[in-house]
Amino acid sequence: MVNPVLRSMTGFAARRGRSDGYDWLWDIRSVNGKGLDLRLRLPDWIEGLEPAIRARLSAALGRGNVALSLKVDRAAAGEAPRVNLAALDAALAGLALVRARAKANGITLADPTAADILAMRGVTEGAAAEEDQTALLAALLSDADALVAALVAMRESEGAALAAIITGQLDRIAALVAEAGEAATARRPEMQRQLDENLARVLAGAAADPDRVAQELAMLVVKADVIEELDRLNAHVAAARKLLAEAGAIGRKFDFLMQEFMREANTLCSKSGNAALTRIGLDLKTVIDQMREQVQNVE
Repeated sequence: MVNPVLRSMTGFAARRGRSDGYDWLWDIRSVNGKGLDLRLRLPDWIEGLEPAIRARLSAALGRGNVALSLKVDRAAAGEAPRVNLAALDAALAGLALVRARAKANGITLADPTAADILAMRGVTEGAAAEEDQTALLAALLSDADALVAALVAMRESEGAALAAIITGQLDRIAALVAEAGEAATARRPEMQRQLDENLARVLAGAAADPDRVAQELAMLVVKADVIEELDRLNAHVAAARKLLAEAGAIGRKFDFLMQEFMREANTLCSKSGNAALTRIGLDLKTVIDQMREQVQNVE
């Protein structure tokens, strides 16, 4: 069964809004990440906005590198903001210092826009700085809930496509494991013939203990047996299907499971001793590697 809530870590959403004489534009994007990394660009003159946004994103998302920006402006009919020149000079001096330090450490920063600078605390005065921001904050947070919901919906849509791809790859792996079992069975007579010939050659050419030689050859047979690897691969397929049927963030578990898949496929190839079995092992490694690339996108 395919997990109906499997999520990708890739998504995008944007929203425009207006309330209490303000216009705003949200933009949020997420890509793959080992953990949840939130990078926010928010107006710093709206008290309480950033912690509230971080809390919403942390509650809704499990993993991913998430970049969110919000631009808030006075509506056209509203009072034009006044620029505090002293605060502007201080902001520009601070930006120059940051740029110089970054350059000294080999980091090149993008140029801020005029809107970015005007949004810095204290640079603009008037309604934005003096009015009670409670109503604006409430309107922004309500809109943020819809923004986050849109991002989650896109990640789930991408996740449904991922689940279908991964399910098909698991079906292919299961078929190859079954084929490998048939090839392993088919090679037994040839392996037995080779062992008999080797045993006869050793006994004829040297004064060796027949029991000791037989024990050594029996150990070679055990080392060449791939049944254990095939059993583990089947178990991994079952575990992967179970993960797909679970709810929540399964990406880390799936990533670890992919390592176990590849370990067994590598062992199968090293123990094959047979062209047909080697070919199947290489096909298994190819499909497993393709599935691993898809799993990297799972939340």
